[in-house]
Amino acid sequence: MGLLIKNIKCLIQTGDQPRMKICGKDMSKLNIISDAFLFIQDDKISDYGPMNEYPAAYQISESNFDVIDATGKMVFPSFCDPHTHLVYAGSREQEFADRIRGLSYEEIAARGGGILNSARKLRETSEDDLYQQSMVRINEIIAMGTGAVEIKSGYGLTTADELKMLRVIKRIRETSLIEVRATFLGAHAVPEEYRLNRQKYIDLIINEMIPVVTSEKLADFIDVFCDKGFFTVEETEMILAAGLKYGLKPKIHANELEFSGGVQTGVRYGALSVDHLERSGDEEIDALAGTETMPTFLPGSALFLGLPDPPARKMIDAGLPVAMASDYNPGSSPSGNMKLVMSLGCIRLKMMPEEAINAVTINSAYAMGLSETHGSIARGKAANVFITKEIPSYEFMPYAYGSDLIETVILKGNIINNPPSPPEGGQQGVVTTGTR
Repeated sequence: MGLLIKNIKCLIQTGDQPRMKICGKDMSKLNIISDAFLFIQDDKISDYGPMNEYPAAYQISESNFDVIDATGKMVFPSFCDPHTHLVYAGSREQEFADRIRGLSYEEIAARGGGILNSARKLRETSEDDLYQQSMVRINEIIAMGTGAVEIKSGYGLTTADELKMLRVIKRIRETSLIEVRATFLGAHAVPEEYRLNRQKYIDLIINEMIPVVTSEKLADFIDVFCDKGFFTVEETEMILAAGLKYGLKPKIHANELEFSGGVQTGVRYGALSVDHLERSGDEEIDALAGTETMPTFLPGSALFLGLPDPPARKMIDAGLPVAMASDYNPGSSPSGNMKLVMSLGCIRLKMMPEEAINAVTINSAYAMGLSETHGSIARGKAANVFITKEIPSYEFMPYAYGSDLIETVILKGNIINNPPSPPEGGQQGVVTTGTR
């Protein structure tokens, strides 16, 4: 069996020539095919092109396929979200109210809020309950068009609870059709019990957490919150070096709260991405130029916390690639809506619609090591796409920032129909049509 989508108004982000990432002025270009078809076989993209080149074989064999007529609609590659913390327990709306009253993010953290608040809640939550809560969020982001997601630990801050988080991420990977990458973020904050002996906690990360995480193959990447009030450059270097020794590729939280040196540290250690970047200038841009490190913006977090917007326009004009992510988490960005992220890229960061689309597809796939298989419409890539409702243009997607414009989600060749929450302790109950 196969899935055939025909009469597509516009097929977005096409091209079989390998593009790992798109940089600088090329980000303003978007490959599209008008009046197109797309053929999916099993879990891969098999063929596509303009309808005037629609193969006669498909016309003869349409009765053997699942067929969708997409007249007036567009097909996009699924969003790739390369920075989330969506495995968490409970919520933190009280801190939201505290910020409205005038408390800063740092002041809330100093009072035991923020990351440490989530850590306390997570420690009190069983692995099964954590999985159930997380799968609700996974199904939410699938319905909003996300087909690949990176999920970080970092709300455990003990060996047992970091492992609990990473095992939940592994269960999500095994029971959902969404593509998942896992990041070990034991260095998210210093727990209260180590406030007077930071080095002891860093030693715990290096000598206990990293070895057991890697022995159980629970993480693809390692991350450190290198910023004011969290981990210094010197501490970050120690942790990243230990992770590299065990085969964990670095990613870094950098320059959200201060000019922390996190960007330069990430580049020195070959980080796949440096994320946040609200406080970035010429030195950071110069450090990133010509490297393999992807600058990744989290505009939802900057909006929610009232932080300065990162200098997206300046970075793109300097020839850099940029990606965007949701930062889905309970404290600073309680949303995984990548369509909204794309809109914020245009509205707040002054990115053109084409640049924003590239930043949430091919470049965000790169930021999680998936650009060979995700992020664009190409033969042999994963069949992760979504079909819009009838819309006038692709610019309408970021323009209509509050509208639900996604009609059909397809992951690994399966049509997803409002995926329900997983049954207790079991496999995710994804409803599909066909047998791909």
